Amino acid sequence: MAAFVIEGGRRLSGEITPQGAKNEALQVICATLLTKETVVIRNVPEISDVKNLIELIRRLGVKVERLTDGEYSFQASELDLDYMETEDYVIRMRMLRGSVMLIGPLVARTGRATAPKPGGDRIGRRRLDTHFTGIGKLGAEFNYNASRQVYEVRARELKGAYMLLDEASVTGTANVLMAAVLAKGKTTVYNAACEPYVQQLARMLNAMGARIEGIASNLLQIRGVDCLKGCSHTVLPDMIEVGSFIGMAAMTRSEVTIKRVSFDDLGIIPDAFRRLGIAVERRGDDIVVPGQDSYTIETFMDGSIMTVADAPWPGLTPDLLSVFLVVATQAKGSVLIHQKMFESRLFFVDKLIDMGAQIILCDPHRATVIGSDRRYSLRAATMTSPDIRAGIAMLIAAMSAEGVSYIHNIDQIDRGYESIDSRLNVIGANISRE
Repeated sequence: MAAFVIEGGRRLSGEITPQGAKNEALQVICATLLTKETVVIRNVPEISDVKNLIELIRRLGVKVERLTDGEYSFQASELDLDYMETEDYVIRMRMLRGSVMLIGPLVARTGRATAPKPGGDRIGRRRLDTHFTGIGKLGAEFNYNASRQVYEVRARELKGAYMLLDEASVTGTANVLMAAVLAKGKTTVYNAACEPYVQQLARMLNAMGARIEGIASNLLQIRGVDCLKGCSHTVLPDMIEVGSFIGMAAMTRSEVTIKRVSFDDLGIIPDAFRRLGIAVERRGDDIVVPGQDSYTIETFMDGSIMTVADAPWPGLTPDLLSVFLVVATQAKGSVLIHQKMFESRLFFVDKLIDMGAQIILCDPHRATVIGSDRRYSLRAATMTSPDIRAGIAMLIAAMSAEGVSYIHNIDQIDRGYESIDSRLNVIGANISRE
């Protein structure tokens, strides 16, 4: 396992450009299975999760060509369905959670799919009921093969249906959407997720010939078509990486310009950082974070402690709560971080406490952070990254700490952040990989 060695206490300066959005890339790459024609996708992040998905669909028979950095062409004219019966397929499916979004396209295109319980972050139970129930309402049947420990999905014909999703799941909505575009008749999806990632997937499907209405809302209407065609698509900048860079700049007292962020697709992320006292300035489609020696957390109007909580879009994405938590450790004031969706994402705070942060872990979902107002710096430490988002929070903490820190299991960070060490070193960080 590789590790990062971080010399903390260095100020950053310069410009950095976010990678393509990981979550969107996983969705639109799965969608390439819906057509026999060529689909070109640009701004694809070169991260391990995306590379693993590309290799998986390549082995499924998709012709994949890397045209240039971050640009790929996909042609699923002939699929090798026998590959789904191999152990290699099961192993590769288990390597990343995004593989579950192959179910919808495969069932819609071929009438069958096989999927084990997916892998990904170890951040608590992440159920698949929304995926299975939604695709099941379209006519698919799910059976669990205990001997292979896989779900087997079959459908003679998918037919449009009305469904009220039990949760506004991003990947669940994407899976249902990809199945419904080739189903017979009209499908209505209520309580659909409407994150920019899902909006982008819907726009790409429409460019391929799908008929989707209600994009950017929680009520989607899909009229099935007989087949889809090829298209070209560009992935949005990764809003999670944008937020991570804002947090890094604040923690290291650095002035950093984040280029081409697609500001209008960031939702409340900039304002949420402003509530922590961090200056976030918009300049065209760029964000400038000026160097700040101090930032003060707001309170509610009645003087009570500020709460930062995740919520379905247009609420705050849960993927950034780890960053907000670590940034608050050096603020003036206190804040309650409420992680509602995943019960294990806050357990990394014990490492921050070892570094000198004042944090009270109230329960698996809530942590109270008492900011130090930079009266003392965090101490260097040796840590192990449990998941992508905790890993980047640890990296931010290490970059602000005095001394040399070590982060092990950085494969987790590499799953979501492309060449993060070399990109940050360009603007003044000192991170080595060993």
